[in-house]
Amino acid sequence: MPRNGPIIIVEDDSDDSELLKDIFEELKVPNILRFFNSCAVALDYLLTTLEKPFLIISDINLPAMSGLDFLKKINENEHLRKKSVPFIFFSTTSSNEIIQKAYCMPVHGFFVKPTSVDEQKQMMKMIVDYWRFSKIPF
Repeated sequence: MPRNGPIIIVEDDSDDSELLKDIFEELKVPNILRFFNSCAVALDYLLTTLEKPFLIISDINLPAMSGLDFLKKINENEHLRKKSVPFIFFSTTSSNEIIQKAYCMPVHGFFVKPTSVDEQKQMMKMIVDYWRFSKIPF
């Protein structure tokens, strides 16, 4: 897994996107951040890019195509599935039913957005650090 690849963030709320951008800057994460406000556009990017992303962070509740549907499309596509890009949900949704659906797909992590900026920063640091050291096929 290229640890220097871009971090893909799928988030339709511009305030949340801006906050994540600020958090990654404060954490001095060297990866390029690629923001998408829809799953369809993010999926098109993943299907056409030569880059191998380091990590995908997606909201669940997105217009037109949900985060769950986005993950399903990635898992159904052999080319994308073989890239073994860690896929994390980062959402306000905390429904046990949704979390169970996500892990059945499977997802690599499901995190509920904390209300505190400091907690969000800690969470993002932990997620990035974990995947920097984790071994996955490539």
